[in-house]
Amino acid sequence: MKFNETAYKDNLVDQIKKLKKETDAYILAHNYQRDEIQAVADLIGDSLELSRAAVKVRNKVIVFCGVHFMAECAAILNPTKTVLLPVKEAGCPLADMATPEKLRDMKKKYPGVPVVCYVNSSAAVKAESDICVTSANAVKVVNAMKEKRIIFIPDKNLGTYVSQHTDKEVILWEGFCATHINLTEEEVVKMKKLHPGAKFLAHPECRKEVLALTDHIASTSGILRYVKESPEKEFIIGTESGILYRLKQMNPDKKFYLPSQHLTCANMKLTTLGWLTRSLKNMQYKVTVKEPIAAKARRTLERMLEIV
Repeated sequence: MKFNETAYKDNLVDQIKKLKKETDAYILAHNYQRDEIQAVADLIGDSLELSRAAVKVRNKVIVFCGVHFMAECAAILNPTKTVLLPVKEAGCPLADMATPEKLRDMKKKYPGVPVVCYVNSSAAVKAESDICVTSANAVKVVNAMKEKRIIFIPDKNLGTYVSQHTDKEVILWEGFCATHINLTEEEVVKMKKLHPGAKFLAHPECRKEVLALTDHIASTSGILRYVKESPEKEFIIGTESGILYRLKQMNPDKKFYLPSQHLTCANMKLTTLGWLTRSLKNMQYKVTVKEPIAAKARRTLERMLEIV
């Protein structure tokens, strides 16, 4: 008997809808998740949108379709709720590039200099930091700080972008997004030649050489907003491929091109309908953050949310 993939997925979607009601669960999904995961989510967004939403969720269970640091954030901001990550192996190479031990060493080298921590980091690193940021609000948060000198961790490309939009001295950490850094200026130039009328939009985690070729730099939410409001009809998208799902849904009359075949985050794509179904059925995998790390990390997130 031939395997019917459509029927299989439809069955899983039905199970997910039923299990959501039974468990009082709310599904959050990042813009980089698989299309079918975004389709069943209660809310899709970038790190800032999902951080804000996590605080307002009234359901007993939050299922975070993303990577580990995102589920940690939800657990930190919702200590009385059950937070699930469908695939426990879904990590973030960028987050792993910063450790609390190495950050403490850096703080000794620059005593008194506040640490601005990109949300793509572990709870333990956030606990050693002063304030959190996302790609959507990093410039605004840094410019709102009174200090004239900051340490920015762990993404050097986002940190470089921030340094170009502030009068503060930005001390960079040598971290990077393993997906965005793969996009090269040669690939972008080639795609621009193929589609000369298309606007090139890119995420600030890309290399500075790539960002120099853009028509607009923004977080995923910023890219979605820009395209929606733009009269243009063609766009080259310099961020993870998962964003195409919402771009196409929101703009059926527009065309989108990925400049590279490498713009796919393997960790973001680990979550499938099958894993999401198992997560709801077995209440797995629970993500918790122990005190006092949770309290310290919560403060860095709350400081960010107070500004934005």
